[in-house]
Amino acid sequence: MSTLPRPLALVDGRPGGAEREAVAAASEIARRIVANVETVVRGKRPQVELVVAAIACDGHVLIEDVPGTAKTILARTLAQTIAGADASRIQCTPDLQPSDITGMSLYDQRTREFEFRPGPVFANVLLADEINRALPKTQSALLEAMAERQVTVDGETRPLPRPFLLIATENPVELEGTFPLPEAQLDRFLVRLSLGYPAEDGDELAIVQAQRHGHPLASLEAVVTLDDVLALQEAVASVYVDELLQRWIVRLVRATRELEMVELSASVRGSLALERMARAWALVHGRDYVEPEDVELLFEPVIGHRILFTPGFDAVGRRLTRAEALRQVWERCAAAAPRPSLAR
Repeated sequence: MSTLPRPLALVDGRPGGAEREAVAAASEIARRIVANVETVVRGKRPQVELVVAAIACDGHVLIEDVPGTAKTILARTLAQTIAGADASRIQCTPDLQPSDITGMSLYDQRTREFEFRPGPVFANVLLADEINRALPKTQSALLEAMAERQVTVDGETRPLPRPFLLIATENPVELEGTFPLPEAQLDRFLVRLSLGYPAEDGDELAIVQAQRHGHPLASLEAVVTLDDVLALQEAVASVYVDELLQRWIVRLVRATRELEMVELSASVRGSLALERMARAWALVHGRDYVEPEDVELLFEPVIGHRILFTPGFDAVGRRLTRAEALRQVWERCAAAAPRPSLAR
């Protein structure tokens, strides 16, 4: 069995002194963001940490859950946590047009010239609420923004502000009047997650009591700046990932391509996303190195939405939730690609 060097061993590729300081400073930034968001979104620390890790990766987040589980509140809280961040919200509906997102050029009769009016996509944090209610042509208007951080309108390409984070929500319960996201666009999201209902009575009671005199968002203050977020993103590259772990990540993703239950497997983008998210997850938890447990925990939220099951498996697995089906995928991939062990 392959073995990893102990995390504290001095090996080539580990961060140097300056890099460790940058990682430590970035971890503190992540801790402040998580703590601030938790004052509003209570009892959902793992999910909040996932979103913060996605921000550190300069990635986008898809939140799929039933109404009333704080999907929109989470996005608004994140935007309010960052001082100076421009935040926009799009309420997706079937009559929403691509120009309603990207902006358009309007003719100014005074100057006799066309003037570009930027759309809500020109923001640091963009919330696309109920994205699956928008028409496919409107959904596709976000593809260029998500992949290249730019928008092309009337033949002219305009860069988006940095950082740029898209948080999209969708309701899996109501299917009438919705348009499922195509696989190509799902692949652009770094992670997909669900918030769920409060796990304990105490969490829900705390939410009720906290809103007795108004919503906590009204008094929420920013705790980081845009420059802090950029520093957080730059520090991710300094987190150490042993080559054995990198090889394991690649083998796990490749294993999805050998499963009979999977029609569309994870691509190379999945390998890149899992490796980078593992770095960010370690950083959020105050480490400058990645552990095998990080990869195990992140496999489903990072890889799960990149997988399309075969119609035969869908028919057999209707008694399974998607989470249970993805657990089967993980177990089979882990069996095909055993995890490396730490050297003692």
